[in-house]
Amino acid sequence: MSRPLVSVVIPNYNYRDSIGLCVDAALRQTYEPLEVIVVDDHSTDDSLEIARRRDVTVLQTPRNSGVAVARNTGAAAARGEVLFFVDSDVALRPDAVEKAVEELLAHPEYGAVCGIYEDQPLIRDSVVEECRVLQAYCWRMESLGTVSFLFSSLTAIPRSVFQRVGPFNPRLRQTEEVEYGERMSEHYQIRVTPHVLGRHDDDHRLLPLLRKLFRRARLRVPLFARRRRFAKGFETASRSLAAVAALGAVVTLPLVLAGPVWLLVPVALAGLSVAGDPSMYRYVLKRRGPRFLVVFTAVAFATNVAISTGIAAGALQWLVSARFRRLYDTPWSPERERTPGADDALSEQRPGTTA
Repeated sequence: MSRPLVSVVIPNYNYRDSIGLCVDAALRQTYEPLEVIVVDDHSTDDSLEIARRRDVTVLQTPRNSGVAVARNTGAAAARGEVLFFVDSDVALRPDAVEKAVEELLAHPEYGAVCGIYEDQPLIRDSVVEECRVLQAYCWRMESLGTVSFLFSSLTAIPRSVFQRVGPFNPRLRQTEEVEYGERMSEHYQIRVTPHVLGRHDDDHRLLPLLRKLFRRARLRVPLFARRRRFAKGFETASRSLAAVAALGAVVTLPLVLAGPVWLLVPVALAGLSVAGDPSMYRYVLKRRGPRFLVVFTAVAFATNVAISTGIAAGALQWLVSARFRRLYDTPWSPERERTPGADDALSEQRPGTTA
């Protein structure tokens, strides 16, 4: 029985530090047959040139349009029966594609097989990045099994499923994977597996990380309001309570001005924030020790504050803005939307050719 051709699709925008590691890891896969397609979303750094030095297909979008358009462009140009999407800041383990295909072939009811990031960063830049990578690893490990959203940065989708569900919504520059998962989970199971692994080059500075988490949390509110339930995955009730408690600790901190006894309120809320995710802190303690745990707890607390503040801002915006409420309801038909493909690319490089 012949094995299906897999097309590894790598969207890229200004990831010069990791794009080479990402492409090289894709080329070193144990699985065959396989093709690698890099879609540059009009980068302003030299990551496009780095990709062109590899023996892969390189496309470029006509203009900077977001990761959804870049993925759709790669999917339109791909020849494979399986589409394996991996972001340009992720380096796959050598057997990642093979493991994903094995699961898809064994379970035709799966619409997607999503992998997880390892607990060590791809490029070790700062302690903040180490903390964030550990946090993401623990959250994904607790999401193993069926989920209702897509980890689109590390996922394999049969082409037949992608054609039925349709392309990523090109109008969403962020949270496109959440919306796509909602569409896919209406027809198929989305599975998260610990067997498909990659290392992620996460944010290494705290403020940009917090801004990103705030923005993503805010933009998810219209989707939360529409479905009125927690998603299957790491959006658990206890983790949501931990985020709210962290924000509560910050908000109630001025009560200390009324007397030292009031310090108990923010301290209790901070403790409740930690108690909402005990397995994560136990894992970090075992993995890195008590001194690192102190730093990790501070970073995790800050991310919880950013997430809950983003949700609060999104809730307020949802109340006052009809346009924001319709963010995911905007009429859009995958059938009518023209997906940019190889014919639309400003530049294209096939193996053995130059753009």
